[in-house]
Amino acid sequence: MTSPDTATLLEDAADRIADISRADLQIMLRRAALLFRNYGSIAFENDMEEALRDLSGEFGKTRNDTIRFIVREWMEKNTYLPVHELDGDVDGSS
Repeated sequence: MTSPDTATLLEDAADRIADISRADLQIMLRRAALLFRNYGSIAFENDMEEALRDLSGEFGKTRNDTIRFIVREWMEKNTYLPVHELDGDVDGSS
């Protein structure tokens, strides 16, 4: 017998909201919030996690936003994505 997943528990609680205890509802909502928070999380080796923490602090971004920034920059520099246009006019020639 398998245990029901969080989505099934939440759907069941919604169907019988008047019967479910506040404590049980809090547990389910916290579990769902934790799943959302960790959704798509990537685990790295300790040295990389430390570097990400340092960069996140320098950038003033979350860990996931820092990872998105690094991947986007890498993809743009390696022509996998188009480069963002610069703001304003640029004078000169190359």
